[in-house]
Amino acid sequence: MEKISDHRCFGGQQLQYSHFSGVLQCQMQFSIFLPAQAQSAPVPVMYWLSGLTCTDQNFVTKAGAQAYAALHGIAIVCPDTSPRGADVADDAEGAWDFGLGAGFYVNATQMPWASHYQMYDYVVDELPWLVNSNFPIDSTRVSISGHSMGGHGALMIALRNPERFRSASAFAPIVSPLHCPWGEKALSHYLGADRSTWRQYDTCALLEASRHQIPLLIDQGTADDFLAVQLKTQMLVDSAAKANYPVEVRMQPGYDHSFYFISSFIAEHMAFHARHLLMP
Repeated sequence: MEKISDHRCFGGQQLQYSHFSGVLQCQMQFSIFLPAQAQSAPVPVMYWLSGLTCTDQNFVTKAGAQAYAALHGIAIVCPDTSPRGADVADDAEGAWDFGLGAGFYVNATQMPWASHYQMYDYVVDELPWLVNSNFPIDSTRVSISGHSMGGHGALMIALRNPERFRSASAFAPIVSPLHCPWGEKALSHYLGADRSTWRQYDTCALLEASRHQIPLLIDQGTADDFLAVQLKTQMLVDSAAKANYPVEVRMQPGYDHSFYFISSFIAEHMAFHARHLLMP
């Protein structure tokens, strides 16, 4: 790994690194906040997955999460949202909702995407191995959260790997890529036309099939321009009820899809994760 930046932050360190990913076959960047508590003992960690067009830096610079991570003694790891590089395939028209910056946290099976777009394996396996090997992280105390496309990634990954996460949360998540334009565009390209292969990456489908429950918290703004067509929060509420899966879904009046929304409630999400990460 190569250190790109190191900033003192709320008594801890906000760091950014570059490394070659064998899974993605390209150079990648990630950011990690280490609270002051990490200087004396391994600390719990929350992985944050960002949304369309974002990098590892958007949440780091806009959400204000470090203050609350420092308070609770929790590290935060922020990966990029897709593979990067001149030889990595992108949307033919340079659209912002597919390709670079829009990996959807899936393992692509269709060419040319399959050569690099293996974001599920990167987030679930390669990056945690790298983090656990190089930083004072307690790998038995892990949570995950995210926003929009990253909210989809966080919930989907947690539901597929419930034994690895103590809790999961999301802001304005895409709850069913099977049933929204963003998801249909991405998954049809990454996975092909057989929609049955998409279900493994669909939060609502995974909720209904889940046999192991973990604590879930979702915040969604009522003034979010993407709510009706892309996010469809009610589908998650219905799927959770059908599966008898306890999920706390909070509709926040007047809030939109922006980081103003995230920064308004990130303290509560960090406290939610702290309750589960810090218990025996």
